[in-house]
Amino acid sequence: MNKTQPVAFDTVLIANRGEIAVRVIRTLRAMGIRSVAVYSDADVDARHVHEADLAVRLGPAPARESYLDIDKVVDAAVRSGAQAVHPGYGFLSENSAFAAALEDAGIIFLGPPTRAIEVMGDKIAAKTAVAAYGVPVVPGIARPGLTDAELIAAAVDIGYPVLVKPSAGGGGKGMRRVEDPALLPDALVSARREAASAFGDDTLFLERFVSRPRHIEVQILADGFGQVLHLGERECSLQRRHQKVIEEAPSPLLDAKTRARIGAAACSTARSVDYVGAGTVEFIVSADQPDEFFFMEMNTRLQVEHPVTELVTGVDLVECQVRIAAGQKLAVNQEDIRLTGHAIEARVYAEDPGRDFLPTGGTVLALQEPQGNGIRVDSGLRAGTVVGTDYDPMLSKVITHAPERGAAIAKLDAALRDTRVLGVRTNTDFLRFLLADQDVRAGRLDTGLLDRRAVDFAPAVATDAQFIAAATELWLRSWPAAAADPWATPSGWRVGEHLPTVFRLTAGERTAHVHLSGTPEHATARIGDGDKLTLTAVSDGTASDGTASDGTTLSLTLDGLRARYRTAVAPGQVWVADATGVTQFREVAEADIRSAGEHVGDADIVSPMPGSVIATPIASGDTVAAGAAIVVVEAMKMEHALTAPIAGRVELLVTPGTQVKLEQVLARIIAEPPAQTDTESAPLGDIESAPLGDTESAPLGDIESAPLGHPPTTDHNGNNS
Repeated sequence: MNKTQPVAFDTVLIANRGEIAVRVIRTLRAMGIRSVAVYSDADVDARHVHEADLAVRLGPAPARESYLDIDKVVDAAVRSGAQAVHPGYGFLSENSAFAAALEDAGIIFLGPPTRAIEVMGDKIAAKTAVAAYGVPVVPGIARPGLTDAELIAAAVDIGYPVLVKPSAGGGGKGMRRVEDPALLPDALVSARREAASAFGDDTLFLERFVSRPRHIEVQILADGFGQVLHLGERECSLQRRHQKVIEEAPSPLLDAKTRARIGAAACSTARSVDYVGAGTVEFIVSADQPDEFFFMEMNTRLQVEHPVTELVTGVDLVECQVRIAAGQKLAVNQEDIRLTGHAIEARVYAEDPGRDFLPTGGTVLALQEPQGNGIRVDSGLRAGTVVGTDYDPMLSKVITHAPERGAAIAKLDAALRDTRVLGVRTNTDFLRFLLADQDVRAGRLDTGLLDRRAVDFAPAVATDAQFIAAATELWLRSWPAAAADPWATPSGWRVGEHLPTVFRLTAGERTAHVHLSGTPEHATARIGDGDKLTLTAVSDGTASDGTASDGTTLSLTLDGLRARYRTAVAPGQVWVADATGVTQFREVAEADIRSAGEHVGDADIVSPMPGSVIATPIASGDTVAAGAAIVVVEAMKMEHALTAPIAGRVELLVTPGTQVKLEQVLARIIAEPPAQTDTESAPLGDIESAPLGDTESAPLGDIESAPLGHPPTTDHNGNNS
């Protein structure tokens, strides 16, 4: 590729959002090309909108009314004067109708020809096309219109276990692994139903299931002059429910000979459909027979994991897409492509691994992303970003490069440690847990490894020091308002000897009372009934109104041990980040604190994720048993039924169609009062025969030996404790 040759256009529209839009803008700016962003109402303040040279509104938040609306995107390209459109990935990136609409409007599509998209978008047609070019395919049966009876008969010759797969779509939807022939008929029925719902097409085919499968893909580039070359392979076996989580290049499985063979097969795949542009050919490889590989599918777009290839080859794939679309020739041969070192990427998702990976959300209160030699971050985040449920939960990608694989993994672990998103719960702790796995470090991978390991993950329990840091952040924020009065304390009392403030906080399964007293320069801290610890606290930038736009740095010296924390505060919650990760704390009322797993009194049902209420099986006023489904919430195309933790009367606070936030109260269960018992009719006023006013014979006014006039200890809300 001749990088000195100018391209034929000066304005490119990116028909996407988030981290991929930001990443494309970066290359366009380096090439001197004006970038145009598009956005929905949900993304009006998004990072890609801020970084582009021009931005065009598409419409409301739902993707079908904005990013998936072909007419609106084409109109935005025409209005902005864009000569070309980069589709990113997802949305319209593999939509042949979109490519055709751009062509009709005289706008260049930075992707392959329409026919290549159509053939490779149909898995049955794709297998037929590549097989004709000698590319090995998994033994199976694949042709349009196969009936259940034909599939059942073919399974006998294919051999069990078999994999039922839909011809359209991806992401594991409609896919079924069947080991027992008796179960195949039901599997076909459910697979057709799911495929029809997800893709509008219930066409199925069968493949032999490959034992201990590994997912290995090859990056290819093809120009309009017949030159096709590959840039090595990527290992993408670490997946959760068929969605990639960690990817690397090169694969630790392949040797040089197999690498050359699989690369040649990928190039043949591209030639089978006269491919032009950047694309990825995906293969399935048995861990038991690494020299045997089979074609799985071709993605006719840039892949999420393309950065690892860029780091080991030094090739900017987006720039190649632009130059190929502008009619330039590839100026290098296959022999010129060299793989240097090892690169590995982790996807940062807005999800909670401790709660079965439920999607999360919220506002990014503060953000720290890693930097340094061999570290790359592709991110769509900025402080103030609102993470909702309208789009994919991936927030960013952290990628590292090193001379060898072990060093790249170690560097990625450190980079994830330094990735701190305050305000939105992410999967970074789980990613580090996965990187520490012995099989992962040894390269003994397969597509089921992550799901097997996920059951062993347990979120870290917040430490005393982290609880004290959270409480101290709240405490310090109440000082500036009283700064004009040197004798004032957070509790509002003007006394020479400062009295304790009590914060009731919860993090995960742990709840604690944190007692703070003194001044920030000379304070004491105590957790519950524990020992008092000396405390010195210094904050770098809480504003005079008690807020901070991008969090604060809190330095705590606790009994002589100094530590630094990044903190951020939102109503009712505190986020604390340190070397171990990010912890969310919530302020709780005394009535909400329960002893070890025991529930007392009424119960709130809160949403475990942001989403939309799609059903309320129970009406307000109904009496239910514990475990009854009360509200059904949908997020990221998944349904979650929320049940009653106790028996009682239901009070619904939402209706179907309500958009809800993370941990919003959706319903309340009013506990049934206990049956009354006979208390032996104790005489009025006779309580353990205590004399009037005599409480353990304490002198009047003597409460914990406080001097006359001192008020009782107060908590953070001004309540006596």
